[in-house]
Amino acid sequence: MATLIHTLTDHSDDVNCCAFSSSCLATCSLDKTIRIYSLNDFTELPYSPLKGHTYAVHCCCFSPSGHALASCSTDGSTIVWDTHDGQMLAVLGQPTGSPVRVCCFSPESTYLVSGAADGSIVLWNMHSMKFYRSGNVKDGSLVACAFSPDGNFFVTGSSCGDLAIWDDKMRCLRNEKAHDLGVTCCCISSHPVSDGERASGYFQMASCGQDNKIKVWFILFADFLGGELRYKYTLSGHSAPVLACAFSYDGQLLVSGSVDKCVIIYETNTGNILHTLSQHTRYVTTCAFAPRSLLLATGSMDKTVRIWQLDNKQPCAGNAVENDSKMRTVENWSEDDVSAWLCAQGFTELVGLFKANDIDGKELLNLTRESLNNELKIESLGLRSKILQKIEELRMKTVPVSAVVPDEFLCPITRELMKDPVIAADGYSYEKEAMENWISSNRRSSPMTNLPLSSLVLTPNRTLKMAINRWLETRQKCGDSTSS
Repeated sequence: MATLIHTLTDHSDDVNCCAFSSSCLATCSLDKTIRIYSLNDFTELPYSPLKGHTYAVHCCCFSPSGHALASCSTDGSTIVWDTHDGQMLAVLGQPTGSPVRVCCFSPESTYLVSGAADGSIVLWNMHSMKFYRSGNVKDGSLVACAFSPDGNFFVTGSSCGDLAIWDDKMRCLRNEKAHDLGVTCCCISSHPVSDGERASGYFQMASCGQDNKIKVWFILFADFLGGELRYKYTLSGHSAPVLACAFSYDGQLLVSGSVDKCVIIYETNTGNILHTLSQHTRYVTTCAFAPRSLLLATGSMDKTVRIWQLDNKQPCAGNAVENDSKMRTVENWSEDDVSAWLCAQGFTELVGLFKANDIDGKELLNLTRESLNNELKIESLGLRSKILQKIEELRMKTVPVSAVVPDEFLCPITRELMKDPVIAADGYSYEKEAMENWISSNRRSSPMTNLPLSSLVLTPNRTLKMAINRWLETRQKCGDSTSS
């Protein structure tokens, strides 16, 4: 499951980028600011927001150590900040003066790349904080960049759809047409892989673009080969341009955000959709995984950043909507649950229409051919038939209400039936192991309210445990009588 654990609402304009270090989350916006939050409780650090850019901030990234943060802007500059106190360490002006769209540290913090709207690329020496080398993409604006795990090479993506591999001498080793309508983002997993045909040394790279697609590649960095880039597969879960993509720290998951307002989490090996998240109300512009945990941040033109906690044990196939529906009936779905279901079934373009008509789970099951045509104004006969077919499948899968686990018996963190419920200082009950794991990961806020916990003491909820046991016994008896 993907659980929404916090929403940040401090920016006053579109959120353009978010980035994690091991202890902080940074976000930047059209409002010209960069904000930094502690991962302990998602409170903003005392020196935040950082103000130094005179125009919109497009990208931000932490150095591998987390001691420095870089941000770049329409004002033509890339600023390096000290994350201990928020002081400026350097202001690096793009030599051409063009708006800077992307910046990226090398894994050893030796270099910082900045890419601009005029296609210019600058490699900055981070020891001296000075200009090192520069180059230009063949056509278009430079909008995406990612370093190889060894830091000797980097990949750029341009608005004309090209991916290019560069070495640290600014030689372009390879140029590949990847997306018809322009690249928007690219990322490289730090874990080497073997595809069964080649020796290890290959890495997985993902790119996304204005063509609504995510492409996954095998990439090999080597001077003598000129860099090798081999297509693996295409993911087509989004119905609109894909603006951002990122691998999880272990390379097992790939997340994407789109103009269709959805966030999709894929299993990298199979390309299966695990989760479709539709809580953002405008374009999703950025997504990022934390370095050593399944913590995910997504940012949007709705001015918010949402923080998600993913389970350590991910399902190997399917999607979150189908898994969640086993825990509660469709009748109890919220409007957001219906939106997630629409995205998972390929009806993303209908999310706005269904939300505008307040379609929750109960309303969804009551939809008819007439109501789709007359009330929702869906004129296409083929589309109406497809929707009704999927709704009928839901009706067939819907279990009787009596068989559904009462919501108060489910742990708010795991959404599973509690075996050893405990009461936390926020007054809510949780599965003991889940809450202990929550606290041991240095969280000091309530999973339900996000407010600080006044105490970390967990008290056994014996009354609730007895009620759960009685419910289980009753359910067992009902099952026995039915089978007989």
